[in-house]
Amino acid sequence: MVACRAFWVALRLVVLGIWTFQWPAVQAGPDDAARSIAVVYPDIGEPFRSVFTTILDGVEDKAKGRVFNYAVSANASTAELAAELRKRDIRAVIALGRNGMRVTSSLDRSIGVIAGGVLSVPESEAQGIAVHSLAPDPALLFARLKSLVPNARRVLVVYDPRQNGWLIKLAREAAKAQGLELIAQEADDLKAAVRQYQDLLSSADPRRDALWLPQDSITVDESAVLPLVLREAWNQSLPLFSSSVAHVKRGALFSLYPDNTELGRALAGTALGYASSGSYASRGLHPLKDVLLAVNTRTASHLGINLTASPQRFNLVFPEP
Repeated sequence: MVACRAFWVALRLVVLGIWTFQWPAVQAGPDDAARSIAVVYPDIGEPFRSVFTTILDGVEDKAKGRVFNYAVSANASTAELAAELRKRDIRAVIALGRNGMRVTSSLDRSIGVIAGGVLSVPESEAQGIAVHSLAPDPALLFARLKSLVPNARRVLVVYDPRQNGWLIKLAREAAKAQGLELIAQEADDLKAAVRQYQDLLSSADPRRDALWLPQDSITVDESAVLPLVLREAWNQSLPLFSSSVAHVKRGALFSLYPDNTELGRALAGTALGYASSGSYASRGLHPLKDVLLAVNTRTASHLGINLTASPQRFNLVFPEP
């Protein structure tokens, strides 16, 4: 009876204009955010197409809703893509690969761009967006190193600052946290890189040192630098690890490489956050944290490392059985 009387009092106040009732605002839920996400990826053949497809599977799994996908060619029109995004009221775009980044680079600033499937971009370009790099997080690399080579005290690396200056900043902090000293030498051309490696290798101590090969087209040149470094590291029994899984097949002790499904989930998480809030939780370059582990058993045996006693789970083993 009391509730009934309260209802009629409220209704009378509304009619008299004394009390104005407002319906509560409808909040955008997770499904709404998911439907406002698009993925732009390169329209290319295998084996790269499967990589992007797996990343896309992770995006869709995390989003739990419809995600609009656009495969773009090398000469795709930014204007056509922008019109399609506006029509679908897209709030955040996951741009995969160089083509994905190129075609989304001039989109309306109200649309958030989250880049993935690239190693690095100039810091000036990364400042306005979020970039999930394919470069493994140095903190994860160094933790694996300490697990496999507990006596390691120093990490030696040669890098091109234009490509990996941002990564070496992270590596200095990561090394300190692991009780390691990072000896990082800059080289901006092939000749300088070879000279730096010669100097480092001539003074390296296999009992405390390890050599790290970042993904760097200058300092880890596949034809001139890599064979030299692999040969010298083997001859000196110097632990050598890499940010490229292809190097493990050629003799590096271990590498971390992308877990593409988990990477897709991470990209979707960033995109969902932007779609819901209209802002980035963090801009700029972010190292790869969703990783798998590859190891070379022949190199491990050569270095006296007992992999069966390691608590690490190896996702990829070379030489292949």
